[in-house]
Amino acid sequence: MFFSRDKSTMPTAETALRGRDERPFQIAPEHLVLHTPVEGSWPEGTQVIYFAMGCFWGAERIFWQQPGVVTTAAGYMGGLTPNPTYEETTTGRTGHAETVLVAYDPEQTSAELLLKEFWENHDPTTANRQGNDIGTAYRSAIYWTTEEQRLAAEATKEAFQKVLTDNGFGPITTEIRSAKDAGPFYYAEDYHQQYLFKNPGGYCNHGFKGMTCPVGIVKQDQLPSQQEVLRAESADE
Repeated sequence: MFFSRDKSTMPTAETALRGRDERPFQIAPEHLVLHTPVEGSWPEGTQVIYFAMGCFWGAERIFWQQPGVVTTAAGYMGGLTPNPTYEETTTGRTGHAETVLVAYDPEQTSAELLLKEFWENHDPTTANRQGNDIGTAYRSAIYWTTEEQRLAAEATKEAFQKVLTDNGFGPITTEIRSAKDAGPFYYAEDYHQQYLFKNPGGYCNHGFKGMTCPVGIVKQDQLPSQQEVLRAESADE
């Protein structure tokens, strides 16, 4: 019981595992399904958003199947320990969530459509838990990299909350913050990359939960102008 509670409590800078200066393993450079670079570089205009929704095996498969996605990768994000390993992350002592990097072509898809898949395919109301996977590593989170993604995340959250409430679910616990604030995305070990392609019968607790997230929530006139984007980027530097 104590161990479970400990894994569901975020570590502090003092209690987090120390980590290391460099990634202690290599990963294959090419996505086995999409045949694109896993770590870049990607075509000009490619945008990146990060999703945590429990075990990253099933989550990554959901997104590599979406039209307009350039590449996906499993990794660790939102914590304190530099270059963590899987074994370290699952102890809850790194602060990282199992996260999927989604690089996509905004001319072929949108943040809203990707967020629709995110909301509909896990339970965002169970803090630090998806099914039998318990701990901060399995929390729900969205780490955005553009203002359009932030607006879409907030708007779809509000819209999906109404759907959840109408179906008897509680409040959404999903963490929404900028990727810059969340810290680096650390790639997971090679055997985690495209895991369910390599192991088609492997464990997966993701899938459509029977509730639909509305899209078309963010209107075009709500999006920031290019000048506003540039001013925001300058302020962050």
